[in-house]
Amino acid sequence: MLKVSCLCGEVRVAVEKRPGYLHECNCALCRKSGARWGYFQPLDVAVEGRTSGYSRHDKNEPAALLHFCPQCGSTTHFTLTEQAAAKYGNVVVGVNLRLADEGDLAGVELRFPDGATWPGEGTVPYLAEPRIL
Repeated sequence: MLKVSCLCGEVRVAVEKRPGYLHECNCALCRKSGARWGYFQPLDVAVEGRTSGYSRHDKNEPAALLHFCPQCGSTTHFTLTEQAAAKYGNVVVGVNLRLADEGDLAGVELRFPDGATWPGEGTVPYLAEPRIL
């Protein structure tokens, strides 16, 4: 089990297993939130503590609702927006595993999607070859 928390410890996220890979995306949302995402089934993620939410205003149909600690501002996870969940189902929660101890992620593949140029549909291009943490 992986356990992470925001800087002040008010928001805690636990997941049942390690991710198959992590994404360090270069889109504005991921870059500016300082996230390194691991993806999980919603039933495998437990969140404790109150969060605030933010979704992009520069997209007609934003897919991610970022959750962050209202006390310290750390981005802890994302869920799908209501629009995206209605379209795709409630199929994923992204957990910001930059909050994890690196030793807990040893051996996990780190991928570098080019979200800055991706139009939002089709295959996501990658900026570099993946590396193992």
